[in-house]
Amino acid sequence: MRIFSILALASLAGCSVYSPDAGHEVVLIEKPMLFGHGGVDPQPVTTGRTFAAVTTDGVDVNMQPQRYEQELDDTMSADGVPLGFHAIINLQVTDAVTIVKNFGPNWYKNNVEQEFAQQVRQAVRKRGMSEMAINTTAIDAVDTEVESGMAAYLNAKGLPVKLITMTVGRANPPDAIKNQRIETAAQEQRVQTEKQIAQAEEQRKNAETARAAADNAYRQAIGLTPEQYVQLKRIEMEVKVCSEGKCTFIESAGPAPALSLAAR
Repeated sequence: MRIFSILALASLAGCSVYSPDAGHEVVLIEKPMLFGHGGVDPQPVTTGRTFAAVTTDGVDVNMQPQRYEQELDDTMSADGVPLGFHAIINLQVTDAVTIVKNFGPNWYKNNVEQEFAQQVRQAVRKRGMSEMAINTTAIDAVDTEVESGMAAYLNAKGLPVKLITMTVGRANPPDAIKNQRIETAAQEQRVQTEKQIAQAEEQRKNAETARAAADNAYRQAIGLTPEQYVQLKRIEMEVKVCSEGKCTFIESAGPAPALSLAAR
């Protein structure tokens, strides 16, 4: 019995052990040293623990949706302005064995990354800088165009990958363009402010003119000369001030009483 235990331990010492995490599969690649053909095992390791020969390699494949991001600088717009984009694509492997056998562990970098970048650049070239930097409808159109193109590419390439979502962020123009746009916006705002000030002044002028015309019409209606009308307005002002208790009448030898402002 002891001999069998020793033999079992010896055999295990020459084995590889694979135990994939949840949401992962391990694809075994057999590489016999002496006999046999080897190759990719058609059955991936999905759960539990599996023992394999020491010459067998295991490739871990994440079967959950994966997020891949790319910074796309100097992407030319239709009007020749270099724009920067942050593009994101979410993909999910559907067949671990096929993707390892036909495309290898670095399937995204070798088969998808450059195609994704190229399709984004081609979509952007159809549109101008202002359209891409401001108009969200244009960004949505690029997303739809690239998503459709990438789905067709994955299918034509035979990649066992499902496209979940794909987004291209808002365009990021060069600093010189951004500064120019900020200055232009500031100038436009100054023009608008000056227009509003001019309109306010014009309205005030019209109101003062209308008030003066009304006062003159009133003066003529009551038959006063301009000097008499000015005197009337002064008296009305004094009456108003005195009615608030801010002055007192003082006897005067003149034709009209003198006023003294009361201390507050």
